[in-house]
Amino acid sequence: MSFVELSALTNFTFLTGASHPEEMIERAARMGMTALAVADVNSVAGIVRAHTRARELARDGGPCIRLIPATRIVLEDGFAITCLPRDRAAWGRLCRLLSLGRLRAAKGDCRLTLPDLLDWGEGLEMLVLPPDQRLTLAEAPPGPMIDMIHWQAHARALARRFPGQVSLAMAPHYDGQDHDRFQRLARLAARLGLPPVATGLPFLHHGSRRRLADVLTSIRLGVPVDKLGRRALPNNEGRLRSGAEMLRIFAGFEPAVARAGEIATRAAFSLDELSYDYPSENADGETASQRLARLAEAGLNWRYPEGPPEKVRTQMAHELGLIAKLRYEPYFLTVHDIVAFARSRGILCQGRGSAANSVVCYALGVTSVSPEIGTMVFERFISEARNEPPDIDVDFEHERREEVIQHIYEKYGRHRAGLCATVIHYRGKRAVREVGRAMGLSEDTLAAMSSQIWGWGGPGAVTDARLAEIGLDPKDRRLRQTLRLIDEIQGFPRHLSQHVGGFIITEGRLDELCPVENATMEDRTVIPWDKDDIDTLKILKIDILALGMLSCIRKAFNLLAQHHQQHFTLATLPPEDPETYRMLCRADSLGVFQVESRAQMNFLPRMRPRCFYDLVIQVAIIRPGPIQGDMVHPFLRRRNGQEQVSFPSDALGKVLSKTLGVPLFQEQAMQIAIVGAGFTPEEADRLRRSLATFKKHGSVSEFHDRFIGGMLARGYDVDFAKRCFAQIEGFGSYGFPESHAASFALLVYASAWIKRHHPGIFACALLNAQPMGFYAPAQIVRDAREHGVTVLPPCIQNSDWDNRMEWHSQGDADPKAPPELTLRLGFRQIKGMAEDEARWITTARGNGYHTVEDVWRRAGVGPEVLARLAEADAFAALGLSRRDALWAAEGLAPGPALPLFATDMEGEAIREPEVIFREMTLGEAVVEDYLALRLTLRAHPMHLLRPVLDAA
Repeated sequence: MSFVELSALTNFTFLTGASHPEEMIERAARMGMTALAVADVNSVAGIVRAHTRARELARDGGPCIRLIPATRIVLEDGFAITCLPRDRAAWGRLCRLLSLGRLRAAKGDCRLTLPDLLDWGEGLEMLVLPPDQRLTLAEAPPGPMIDMIHWQAHARALARRFPGQVSLAMAPHYDGQDHDRFQRLARLAARLGLPPVATGLPFLHHGSRRRLADVLTSIRLGVPVDKLGRRALPNNEGRLRSGAEMLRIFAGFEPAVARAGEIATRAAFSLDELSYDYPSENADGETASQRLARLAEAGLNWRYPEGPPEKVRTQMAHELGLIAKLRYEPYFLTVHDIVAFARSRGILCQGRGSAANSVVCYALGVTSVSPEIGTMVFERFISEARNEPPDIDVDFEHERREEVIQHIYEKYGRHRAGLCATVIHYRGKRAVREVGRAMGLSEDTLAAMSSQIWGWGGPGAVTDARLAEIGLDPKDRRLRQTLRLIDEIQGFPRHLSQHVGGFIITEGRLDELCPVENATMEDRTVIPWDKDDIDTLKILKIDILALGMLSCIRKAFNLLAQHHQQHFTLATLPPEDPETYRMLCRADSLGVFQVESRAQMNFLPRMRPRCFYDLVIQVAIIRPGPIQGDMVHPFLRRRNGQEQVSFPSDALGKVLSKTLGVPLFQEQAMQIAIVGAGFTPEEADRLRRSLATFKKHGSVSEFHDRFIGGMLARGYDVDFAKRCFAQIEGFGSYGFPESHAASFALLVYASAWIKRHHPGIFACALLNAQPMGFYAPAQIVRDAREHGVTVLPPCIQNSDWDNRMEWHSQGDADPKAPPELTLRLGFRQIKGMAEDEARWITTARGNGYHTVEDVWRRAGVGPEVLARLAEADAFAALGLSRRDALWAAEGLAPGPALPLFATDMEGEAIREPEVIFREMTLGEAVVEDYLALRLTLRAHPMHLLRPVLDAA
């Protein structure tokens, strides 16, 4: 049998392996191997990437190579063994084993013992690593298991428990003593009754990665490269070896080389065998199809009390038919159940994504975007050709999303539900800092170098010219070497983190599909694969995301119900309100969702939105895609009648008609690739995926020639073709689909409507939802006052933790005037104030406080809390100035009030002389306001300087 490498370590053994899984596969394929086992330490995080690359090589006519999924199990006592599953059942047991070890430990660790391996090792090909074997050729930690007696006991136990599954791995150390070592290992294998098998245990795909491997070791150990000593690699021999090289190295032990191929044949499991099943979601004797149809019909009657239009009913029947044909009913039911739970708890949510803007999702309550808007073609995203699950993201209030996440864990169990991973890669500034430290550069040099990098950086981000500008010598040898290593490490995985909300939910056990491990965050469990990996394996993901504006809108709805008895939902707000659109045309949008940035404010008076679809465009147009593709100004000229609306062809006219012949949305870019450049649906899907992974892998430019050439061949103008591709590359930085824009546009309208008609309530809700958005509380308060809202300061007698709305009589100003709804700032606005302290104050308040000491005794808060309240002038209602209140607070002893001294004892009271403080000037009061509240209700700082400036 030809040689197959059975234990290749990649850079998913973080800061140890120095090659990508894809590079290992490519190198093995060029060497003529028929298979390669990627085996990272206690992890399978990188195997999907290797599997994907192997499939791409075969698809593109390259050499055929098979990935063998594997892992190198390292027990707590240092015993190491590479495990390769023979079949699907063995893979499930391997995943259960890894999950067991990962869930016992903190994030990033794995705690396994020999009994665990004995319990879960059935069906695994096991390569026991020798007792002196390290992860790499360097003498760097972690060290090997050196207790020979203990090691032999482990090996014998495995051999007895799993006859025919266990082999002894023989790997070279390249130290001139390998032949003698192989002889000793062969004798040891004979004593243990284990067949020896050859492996190179490579951790480099090519010897040129040696320097980078040393840098990774340096980063891992926190030691500069020039102080690594024996912890650095002695040579570059730890690279992937061909069959011919292995036969030369293992001369005299050729059967061990051939045995590697035999084991590879028996380890026949492939990731293609992983079949993912949605949760069935059957209930009360109903099939998923019957339940979905019933819920959709009931939802349609709920959405349209007067009866749905015939067009909507026809569209829903069409969608249900397509969903049934592709058997996606459980997916929609899962999303419905999650949204129904949120609604039952009063948690505001809004769906978006490829299938969210459909009649079915509107009827199920997943989205509040009415299908009459007509922004979406259902088949564009749920298509038989793509054979992929639809994508629905659901945004929840950011303050309450954790309730939804824990509900999912409780309903499905942690063995059936888990979050996706996110791979944190080396990019830009992180690469400069960590590689630079490893190379011994000073911190000030690293700060100067990283300051020259904008955005994500990438290879070549720090140029010679920029180095010269900051006073560094581009010709310096160490600096040149550092820059090469910085470029080389770009894109390397640094560690795993958790996805922002991508949930995997399965019908069977998730921990038999892939391992499950603890996240850093309490009560979170994650899988080791990211969204691209699960997309490759066609595994369902539901994004449970957090959105601050939903918290703001829900708080505003509650305030409207409390003070005006108006009850709204996102779907029942008065539609197409002219006053709301007029406000947006004036760029009066501070705090309004998505259109509050300076760029959006600048664009609003030129766009002049007058209807909902204008907001859809407004949301999507100020993005890198349309801007980089120079699509913004042509659209404006056509919208304003300054340029004739024309289409490059009739075929593209169907794609671009709604946007006046100018591509603005990500879907349009994909349609142009198919219709205009002749891409196949599969090629367009690859282009879409490349957009999604742009930040990690660098560019979509591999499609450039194919795209431009395809458009030119079909008679399109070269300038138009280049602008279209520039837009596609812009989408790589940040693409915005029409489906997401429509959902976000609804939140734009909702927040703008509340701001226009109830500016005080909007400001109150926005302040209570902080931190979020572009603007600080001071700017939000100033904007509210400019809209006629009366804002009252924090008050010990009236404020709660949250800001709130209060009805106030206008009194002497106009006795006949109705009460005014004013905004009372809460204790949350006071710098350094804790919520629990504020709750004690409000709970103990009763009919009010009388003195600072009264607050101290009744609420039980410390003098330092009272000092913060005094600095915020919260005792003004007691007739105390800021300085008087602060003096009283500072005079209190730390700790709780002592009962013996709670009242004056006759003749024992200590009377301090009264202290009279100078009254603060307006300028001093403004400064103190900003120090304590980060805002002031007195005067703008420029108002105090205006006389000086006018005099000058």
